[in-house]
Amino acid sequence: MSRRYALLYVTLGFLGAGAAASIVDAALGRRVWLVGMIVAGAPLVWRTLAGVLRGRFATDVVASLSIIGAVALGQPLAGLVIVLMQSGGEALERYAEGRASLAVRELEAAAPRIAHVVRDDGVVDTPASEVAVHDTLLVRPGDLIPCDGVVVAGESELDTSSLTGEAQPRPAAPGVNVMSGMLNGFGSFQMRVSALAARSQYARIVALVRDAQTSKAPIQRLADRYAVWFTPITLAVCAIAAGTSGDWMRALAVLVVATPCPLILATPVAIIGGINRAAKRFIIIRHGAALERLSAVDAAVFDKTGTITVGKPRLHAVRVAAGFSRAQVLRAAAAVEDHSSHSLARVVVEAANAEGISADAAFEIVESPGQGISGVVDGHEVRVGARAFVVPAFDDDPAMVAALEQAQPTLRAYVVIDRKLAAVLEYADEVRPELPHLLAALSNAGVRRVALLSGDHAPVARALASRVGIHESHGDLLPIDKARFIERLQAEGYVVSMVGDGINDAPALSTADVGIALAAHGGGVTAEAADVIILVDSLARVGDALEIGRRTMRIARQSIWVGLGLSGVAMLVAAFGGTSPLVGALVQEAIDVAVILNALRTAAAPRVEHAAAPSPTSPREMIDVQRISTLRA
Repeated sequence: MSRRYALLYVTLGFLGAGAAASIVDAALGRRVWLVGMIVAGAPLVWRTLAGVLRGRFATDVVASLSIIGAVALGQPLAGLVIVLMQSGGEALERYAEGRASLAVRELEAAAPRIAHVVRDDGVVDTPASEVAVHDTLLVRPGDLIPCDGVVVAGESELDTSSLTGEAQPRPAAPGVNVMSGMLNGFGSFQMRVSALAARSQYARIVALVRDAQTSKAPIQRLADRYAVWFTPITLAVCAIAAGTSGDWMRALAVLVVATPCPLILATPVAIIGGINRAAKRFIIIRHGAALERLSAVDAAVFDKTGTITVGKPRLHAVRVAAGFSRAQVLRAAAAVEDHSSHSLARVVVEAANAEGISADAAFEIVESPGQGISGVVDGHEVRVGARAFVVPAFDDDPAMVAALEQAQPTLRAYVVIDRKLAAVLEYADEVRPELPHLLAALSNAGVRRVALLSGDHAPVARALASRVGIHESHGDLLPIDKARFIERLQAEGYVVSMVGDGINDAPALSTADVGIALAAHGGGVTAEAADVIILVDSLARVGDALEIGRRTMRIARQSIWVGLGLSGVAMLVAAFGGTSPLVGALVQEAIDVAVILNALRTAAAPRVEHAAAPSPTSPREMIDVQRISTLRA
């Protein structure tokens, strides 16, 4: 038996046992129900009393008074029915909450554990927590850097995506600052530690996620906001009925029919329906509070790489100099890039292959990590790489070079053939095609502010934002900067959603009112830090999630109003002596059924969906069924 639902099971057990006992002896059945009401009702009454003493005036007050009144007036069946509704509502809420996030544990498990400390007698493997400032560390290929520091010897390339979200490798050379959490590439280097592991960048990410999750204020239950005025009205009618008639059974009948089961049941039932409809769209909403917050979002913040963009660079343009052809440039560049370990090298090779251009054999290959590569192709000297790498190797006029460069900032590589600038290659990350649809949906949903955040250089982020129609962008951001930006929005009164896909986004996802993770290709820590997880590679599902949240809470409020209206009518009938406590409990049950049936509409799709559900078997949107089950558990 699940401990979370123990009270509900106990209540059902006593109801069934009392009904069976009543067949033999009616008095015995009443005694069984009385014991059940006391056993199952006492925890509910005690929790309500404790809440009132803490100043929490919630829906449970009237229900608890009904239980106490039923005990005092000898109406065990009516009281036990109230206990059933109360415990059932709590069970539904727990079911809708989902599981707690494991973000902090996931992050801590992935943290660097071992550092290779350089001593006079050799290299000693030491726990990262014991490394001291000014220690010299050896960082080998494939190592995760354990502490912040500066490179003092050696060269390599660093994968910084866990901190910045950007796929572009960074060179590591003497004098370059490095941070914990960066992944070393092909070369070894030595670094001098400038900060303890516990105070380095990766540790800050862990602390940010932990602090954000523990400081996020719990949302007040929708039902409790209605109870603030409905409960005093109920108590006033009950007092008037008892005072004018002198009949305490009439007062109990008022309490029973006014027990706010529509408040207790409507929201969790609607939320469960909304969560289930979202799951059919491959959107995992982890708890009911996230669904309620989705309905109130009025500011949307997006990561750039992998979120607004696909996350994989492509060859956007080949600006060819006079005297060279596109095919000639791609053939020569692909020949040398085929020997490179740089991630952008594969982009050039793939672009040449896509155009049917076969690369020639290259010889005398020399690669400068993070700068470029050179070689001899069909008797011609070819160099491909950064501007600083190729400029010393050609004799062209700088004005001609500038003419091939776009004014707008972009990621570039230069191709030099026989000391002549042959072309400028421009790379771009492909913008998701569904982005215009999403931006329109956000505007229609009442989102007043949209911002793009990126670890990429600010001019690049600004250029992309301008191209896609986002008016606010911020670049050169670390994870803590993204989280602080969201905190500023919240301080201005916005309800903020954050959409991201990388470890570097985890603090911002945890800080936002609603963190939304794109996890079609894994997600890991990012998914664990989020409130909403999208399991297909489609940004349009963000709009779907907002629509589901708004529709769910609209139906929940409708159910509450209808239920309270019917309860109000029944309450007046009971006040004038028109019903007994037991009949009132049954009337309340009928109202509950009506409320539940209306709330269940959230599980059904509206007549018009924003977009057809993609096939989960398409190559780009293949879903791991086991992972879906795990995230929904």
